[in-house]
Amino acid sequence: MMDKTIGQTLQEELTFKFPHIGKDAPEQIGEAEQFCTGYKRFLDNGKTERECVREAAAMLEMQGYVPFDTTKSYKAGDKVYQINRGKAILATTFGREGLEKGLRMNGAHIDSPRLDLKPNPVYEKNDLAYFKTHYYGGIRKYQWATVPLAMHGVIIKKSGEVMEVNIGEKEGDPVFCITDLLPHLAADQNDRKLGDGLKGEELNVIIGSLPFNDEAELKEPVKLMTLKLLHDRFGITEADFLRAEIELVPAQKASDVGLDRSIIGAYGQDDRVCAYTALMAEIDAVNPEYTTVTVLADKEEIGSDGNTGLNSHFVLHYIEDLAEMAHANVRTVLRNSICLSSDVNAAYDPTFASVYEERNSCYINKGCVLTKYTGVRGKAGSNDASAELMAKVIAMMDKEGVYWQIGELGAVDQGGGGTIAKYVAAMDVDVVDLGVPILSMHSPFELSSKLDVYNTYKAFRAFYK
Repeated sequence: MMDKTIGQTLQEELTFKFPHIGKDAPEQIGEAEQFCTGYKRFLDNGKTERECVREAAAMLEMQGYVPFDTTKSYKAGDKVYQINRGKAILATTFGREGLEKGLRMNGAHIDSPRLDLKPNPVYEKNDLAYFKTHYYGGIRKYQWATVPLAMHGVIIKKSGEVMEVNIGEKEGDPVFCITDLLPHLAADQNDRKLGDGLKGEELNVIIGSLPFNDEAELKEPVKLMTLKLLHDRFGITEADFLRAEIELVPAQKASDVGLDRSIIGAYGQDDRVCAYTALMAEIDAVNPEYTTVTVLADKEEIGSDGNTGLNSHFVLHYIEDLAEMAHANVRTVLRNSICLSSDVNAAYDPTFASVYEERNSCYINKGCVLTKYTGVRGKAGSNDASAELMAKVIAMMDKEGVYWQIGELGAVDQGGGGTIAKYVAAMDVDVVDLGVPILSMHSPFELSSKLDVYNTYKAFRAFYK
C-alpha cells in the first residue's frame, strides 16, 4: 500500500464527519430493532399525556419504584416517583454522592400537537353531526383532514365519577374524520395560502349521520342520536362535555417504514421518543454516582405554561423536597446540577433542502442530536448552552461509544422554535438540548430512525451512569 500523503494525514487528523451508524456499527441494527419494540408499544399505549403518565408509572412500579414520601429517608439505589395531576411524572434514583454535588436531570415532554374538543362541541348541520375542535400546538391544519382519528380523554360526570374515553383504537372500533374538498370543486380553496388550506373553524369532525327516529318531530335528530350513543356507552349528557378533556388524535398505530424497516412512523414522537428513552435510561440507573431526576412534563407544545408544564414550580418543589430531606442547600443543589432538555430536532429532508443548512443540520441514522441552541432569528427564546457544558456532555457520550451529531433547527431566519431548556436554565441549572432527529415533525405521522432512537437511549444511560 502507498503511504498516505501529508495532505491525507492532515485531513484525517484535522477534519471530521459524523458517520452513518449503519455503515460504522452495523451490529447496532439488531440491537436498535429490539429496543424499539417496546418504544412502539409505548407510543400505541400513550397517545395523550394522561395515558403516557399511566404507562410510565406502570413501567416504573414494575421495576421497583415507589411513590415519593417526604416523611421517609432513602439510601443510594432507592427508586421513587411522583405524579403531578395525572399529566406529568417525575422519577428519581438516589445516587452515592451527596445532593449538594448536584443532580443529573433529564426533562422530556409528553404532550403532542392534536385537536381538542371545544367545551360545547356537539352540533348538527344538514343532517350530519359534528364535533367542534380547537387545535393544540403547532399543527399544519391541512394535514389533519381525511385522517382516521381516535377519541381519547376523560369526562367528569356531575356525580364526580370519572369516565375514561377511548374510541377508535381497538379492532372494530369506529373512527372519526375531518372532510376536505374534492379537487374538482377546490378552485377557490386552491387559491388560499397553504396555512389556510383548512382554517381552524373548518376542523370539524364527523361523528354521525343517522337520525333518532321518533313519532314526534325532533329538532336536530342526528345530534340526538349521537348523544344517545354516547349516553348508552358512557352514561353522559351534552352538559358533561363542560367537565371534560377530550383529544382527537390519529388512530394509526406505530409502524415500521421502508422495505428495510429502519424507520418508525407514528403520531406523537415529538416528544414521546425522548420520554421513552429517558424513562428507560432512568430505569437502568443502578446505584448511580449522582441522584437522578427524570421529568416527563406536559404543555411544552403551548409554551410549557400551566401547573403541569415546566414553566411552573412543580419540578422546583420536588427538588426542594429532595434537598430538605438531605439537609442540603437547594440553591447549591441546583447550581451544581446538569440537565438534558430531551427534545427532538428537525432531521434534514432532501425534498425540502432549501430550509436547512446542510453543514449544521442533523440527519437520520447518524445518532442522537445535540442542539446547542434553539430559538428564532437571533437565538431569541433560546437557552444557548455553554461551551463547558457541551464539552461535558460530549465527553460522556464519547466515553460510552454513543453515536451523536450536532444540529440546528433549520437555516437562519427560516423559522425556529423552543424547548423546555430555558425554563430549566431559569432555575440556575446548566442545560442543553439532546434528542432524536425527526422527519415530518408535528404531522399526524412523524418519522424517526431506530438507530437514532437507540443511541438517544444510550446517551441518556451514559449521562446517568
